[in-house]
Amino acid sequence: MMTQATDQPLFVRMDDESFARLSSYVTREYGIKLPVNKRSMLESRLNKKVKSLGLDNYKQFLDHIFSEEEKQGDLLHVIDLITTNKTDFFREPEHFKFLSGSFLPAWTEQANRQAMNVWSAGCSSGEEPYTLVMVLEEFRKRNPAFNYSLLASDVSIRMIQAAFKGVYTLDKIAAISNEMRRAYFLRSKVQPDLVRVKPEYRKKINYRRINFMDDGFGLIKHDYDIIFCRNVLIYFDKATQERVIRKFAEHLRPGGLLFLGHSESIMGMNVPFRQLRPTVYQAMA
Repeated sequence: MMTQATDQPLFVRMDDESFARLSSYVTREYGIKLPVNKRSMLESRLNKKVKSLGLDNYKQFLDHIFSEEEKQGDLLHVIDLITTNKTDFFREPEHFKFLSGSFLPAWTEQANRQAMNVWSAGCSSGEEPYTLVMVLEEFRKRNPAFNYSLLASDVSIRMIQAAFKGVYTLDKIAAISNEMRRAYFLRSKVQPDLVRVKPEYRKKINYRRINFMDDGFGLIKHDYDIIFCRNVLIYFDKATQERVIRKFAEHLRPGGLLFLGHSESIMGMNVPFRQLRPTVYQAMA
């Protein structure tokens, strides 16, 4: 039996009007800039999805994902495909050295401390929050009274699901010491090139989908002592960066820390922070 041939192209090109429509939506709703030079990236990431729906052009595709019935389905899947997720364990290691060597000891010396509240904002596939777990757990071994809660968030449901599983290839943990690997990871018996964060440490993290464009970041109610938001704001324009950083300030206790990525800065912004170290900022009272 012969299969009827279709005229669907192997690669669907995005027209100017569709690119403008999609990029303006992503910038308005998620703060992410999509200049014209990102069009080929969008095409390569979305082509498989367009073809799987049997569509011939991006006008049809956008009409589909922006329909009311797909706003919690295919549209969220498209946002997952668009967002960039690149991270590593102990990325920008000076941040963690400062945290364990300076801030944590000073924080525990102050009276009436409860649990430290930490937020990994833009957690991607989990390497950053699990690094924080390792740093905080190592500090707690030396300071048994210390306790903490850790929230990890991302706009991508796919990334949150990956982080929740805590499964990584061996090359991902190559820079971690053998002692730390034994303490925090289990080697897969079925796939020896994979490891998984031990369950007692996976349980330390609460996950939540958060869009930085939402008022008050949606459901967040806590005052945080530490917020990591690294290599996320580079995808926003300067005005959006400032708005997000001011919202971070509203959720940080006086004296709390905001960690940004190595190419990010608050220079020229009217925000209530003072710089302690490169890309480490302290909330002012």
